[in-house]
Amino acid sequence: MSPLVLLIRHAAAEYKPGRLYGWTPGVHLSAGGRDEAKRLGERLEGVRLNAIYSSPLERCLETAEAVSSGRRLEIKVVEKLGEVRYGSWQGRTFRSLAKTPLWRTVQLVPSQARFPGGGESILELQRRGVETIDEIRTRHRRGVVAVFSHADMIKVILAHYLGLHLDLFQRLNVDTASVSAVAFGMGFPRVLRIGDTGTYESFNPPKPKRRKSS
Repeated sequence: MSPLVLLIRHAAAEYKPGRLYGWTPGVHLSAGGRDEAKRLGERLEGVRLNAIYSSPLERCLETAEAVSSGRRLEIKVVEKLGEVRYGSWQGRTFRSLAKTPLWRTVQLVPSQARFPGGGESILELQRRGVETIDEIRTRHRRGVVAVFSHADMIKVILAHYLGLHLDLFQRLNVDTASVSAVAFGMGFPRVLRIGDTGTYESFNPPKPKRRKSS
């Protein structure tokens, strides 16, 4: 049996929307995120996992702990599964970043984008992500392995195994506490799931906002 790698995005975290947190320490799961992680553990209860790997950031570790509960598996922390290294962009608001020339590059041609102030490029992000998954799948020749990481990391990894150009990776969507699955074997990878949450509420159009009366 060839290995099956589950790429799992962490559950919802407790931070204010509209800001780029990246590697900011101390960002834990929100109350809703803890519920999401619990339901994720229940969804995966019937899946026999051979190993669990996680980004070192709290929101990923806490999600991994919810899935590992009741299993005799140690969570292996892997630095290279961590968030994008945003450099001097970390901590800034999206509103301020949208005014920079680099913002357009990140959105339209991310393969050419490098984050300033010691940050990494999107291409480097993809390389470290794919290298890590290749190391993990080589270590585990069979069975199912869970890997907990972050949205952009999971999307660039999926883009690689789909044969999708890096400039198109933002077309993929992975919600919080979602599972993407890549099977290896038969000479090529097969992407079996992308951002699967086991629910379909997100397919519904958003409810119209009520206009405030003057």
